[in-house]
Amino acid sequence: MSVRTTIREQLAALGPVQEQPFQEGSEAGTNLILWLPGQHPDLDPLLVGAHNDGPLHSIGADDNASGIAALLEFARRWRASPPRRPVWIVAFDQEEWGMLGSKALARELRQAGQRLRLMVSLEMLGFTSPTQDYPVPAMRRLYGEVGDFIAVVGNAGAAFTLTQLAGPMGRHVKIRVLPVPNRGRALPDVRRSDHSPFWDAGYDAVMVTDTSFLRNPHYHRMSDTIETRICPSWRALPTGWMRR
Repeated sequence: MSVRTTIREQLAALGPVQEQPFQEGSEAGTNLILWLPGQHPDLDPLLVGAHNDGPLHSIGADDNASGIAALLEFARRWRASPPRRPVWIVAFDQEEWGMLGSKALARELRQAGQRLRLMVSLEMLGFTSPTQDYPVPAMRRLYGEVGDFIAVVGNAGAAFTLTQLAGPMGRHVKIRVLPVPNRGRALPDVRRSDHSPFWDAGYDAVMVTDTSFLRNPHYHRMSDTIETRICPSWRALPTGWMRR
């Protein structure tokens, strides 16, 4: 059974799932979207996504089975206990080939004039390390030497939202917040997930991540397995941190 089929079945158990096929150049794919109505359907929706594809020649336990596992858990909990606003749960396709699925959806939503409260990308959440690298070495003095935190990276427009997220999340897992100006153009490493097409389309968006290759030596390798995921950090993330 394919990964996409399994995810679709898991989401369909919670509500109607839309398949969004897309064509980007010579590449085609399909995003899966579950709408959860929330307590106040008139509010701008929250979009939470994770990519369901993996790199060639890698098992992909951290990248990005950990993100998909968290996405499905959020969907189950929000289905049982609806948040204030609607939530769109999206399993993105073709992230590894240039964020093609998120580019297609962000473009479609922008063309339709669809408003979003926030877009959240769940990108690799399951690895901790005794060491931590950074895109700018000076960041080590601010964020520490140990890779034992979840990073929340957002554009300048989402800076206030970052602080709102950090409080509730920080009660369950160590959090490091990074607001970036100019859609992260000066730090290309922070653009390498499905949030960046939403930045480019003018939406506020954040990436929630274990920092990927800046920490995990198994990134894009066959050794990215369940056994090498030192700490499944995503299990500590509460659903209440995005109820606003």
